[in-house]
Amino acid sequence: MKTDIQIARETPLQPIGELARRYGIDEQQLIPYGKYIAKLPLDAIDEERVQQSHLILMTAMSPTKSGIGKTTVSIGLSMALNRLGKISALALREPSMGPCFGMKGGAAGGGYSQVLPMEKINLHFTGDFHAVTSANNLIAALVDNYIFRHQGQPSQLKTVFWRRVLDMNDRALRTVVTGLGDGNGVVRESGFDITPASEIMAILCLANDIDDLRRRVENILLGITCEGKPFYMRDLGGVGAVMVVLMDALQPNLVQTTEHTAAFIHGGPFANIAHGCNSVLATKMAMSHSDYVVTEAGFGADLGAEKFLDIKCRKANIYPSLTVLVVTTRGLAEAGFDNMARHVENLRNMGQTVVVTLNRFADDTDEQVEEVAAYCEKLNVGFAPNEAFLRGGEGCELLCRLCLDTIERQPSQAIKYVYELSDSIETKIEKVATTIYRAGQVVFSAKARKALERISGWGWDHLPVCIAKTQYSFSDDATAIGVPEGFTFTVRDVVVASGAEMVVAICGDILRMPGLPLHPQSEKIDLVGGEIEGLA
Repeated sequence: MKTDIQIARETPLQPIGELARRYGIDEQQLIPYGKYIAKLPLDAIDEERVQQSHLILMTAMSPTKSGIGKTTVSIGLSMALNRLGKISALALREPSMGPCFGMKGGAAGGGYSQVLPMEKINLHFTGDFHAVTSANNLIAALVDNYIFRHQGQPSQLKTVFWRRVLDMNDRALRTVVTGLGDGNGVVRESGFDITPASEIMAILCLANDIDDLRRRVENILLGITCEGKPFYMRDLGGVGAVMVVLMDALQPNLVQTTEHTAAFIHGGPFANIAHGCNSVLATKMAMSHSDYVVTEAGFGADLGAEKFLDIKCRKANIYPSLTVLVVTTRGLAEAGFDNMARHVENLRNMGQTVVVTLNRFADDTDEQVEEVAAYCEKLNVGFAPNEAFLRGGEGCELLCRLCLDTIERQPSQAIKYVYELSDSIETKIEKVATTIYRAGQVVFSAKARKALERISGWGWDHLPVCIAKTQYSFSDDATAIGVPEGFTFTVRDVVVASGAEMVVAICGDILRMPGLPLHPQSEKIDLVGGEIEGLA
């Protein structure tokens, strides 16, 4: 089997202008980044067309450490839709370089189901991640300067929430001390998160336009003053500078797949520590130029799909016509068939019509496929295997026909949200934990309780919740795989992301800065004869 890089290099790419014309996009609207990548202005969104397009959500069972393959299947399904005469595009997240050099490798699909040029997409791409990192750290620098310049004043910050970020897995930076050395500022403990966990990333992905971006940046809660008052970005100053850094990053990116399907790739929050969806703008742009848009939500349906429905869809006024649950034989062997059933049940409880697809690997037997099909029949859920990795769009045609037939007969209707925005933050967290995760009780630490009091007092309790927890289990314990229930779910902290307009509950031992494994993927990556090797 050829490597992903070999397949990518052998795939002839269409000039980006030619690809755009096929989707009704005026070439003059493109902002080219070379021959095969472009950004698009926000006026390429047609809200009326958005409401007419079918959105297909790709989610998954609880993942293995190597993932389940949602991106690969998403790409394959969109290509298959075009093969069968439909107009389809993709709306995907941008890969983070942290996992790329860490455990999972790249996130541009794989085999004959990739977005291209995969090396650029997996690495620096159009600089969006760098812009988010720079904007985040500009704010951090301004905060530290403010602390230094206002020492001893009532307006001085006694508590700082804002941390620096870096798009790399680096456990050594989780906790750092800043300001050491004479004249270098006020000494205090701080730390780094990974860029996908930055509130700036969430803001970029949830903003409706440039004015909404500015409003959200102004509303970022940075800390608490010595007077006990909340301190926002609008109090600090520098909002305009942050806007300048982010102005190009707000525009979605256009690339193509191995079969010349348009892919709108923009934003990249993780689903275990953030809301796990690509930008609202990229999704709407894809829906403005196609009849069927395939998008994904990170990790298992308990994380990405719940947040996609409860946060993104609620804010953007969009909803999926169909949800596809991806499973693998390895995932089923680790977590069990009941894990798949639990995800199906949860999605149905949220008002979603669901079909299941087996992301088939070369060594999967016909007997294994038949076993999954029989179990899905018992659940009364549509099933089709796919071979997106091995055969691209052709390998997803069976799944594609199932999706089209299901959307025609029984599309999803209104979303049944897990909680109401009028619920208290504590109630929202409890509803997600008990109805989606099946916890027996939810315990809040003293720190979390204090944060909840502040949230209510400052008027932010109307926001949706984004739960940060392990992706490997329904619970907050990564080792409790399968279908645990009746467990105690521990919330150790609650953080207000007032610019992103959500409240993040940090649960269990989840960390917002990952570390590297014993043998990181970066050991396999090299530049040989001017060509990148080992990036997968």
